[in-house]
Amino acid sequence: MKLTLTFHSDPGHGWLQVPVSVYKNSGVSASRFSYRDKTSVYLEEDCDAGKFIQAMKQNGYEIEITEKNHKYDAFIRNLPSIGD
Repeated sequence: MKLTLTFHSDPGHGWLQVPVSVYKNSGVSASRFSYRDKTSVYLEEDCDAGKFIQAMKQNGYEIEITEKNHKYDAFIRNLPSIGD
């Protein structure tokens, strides 16, 4: 199975965008440094994204990542934390 995801980065940080349903089925718990909206979670790059990718690979997924670079602060910074 193949899963194509987007990695967002701005000058200070990065996040892996994952559909909410895929995140919920992954069994991974994200930290308060990851964010969410109605359709996606944005897993922070230092810890949460790696845990998610590892879990999905262990479940037989092939992960393909496209990159989206934001010149200034990414919109993700204004979203609620996953922990809220």
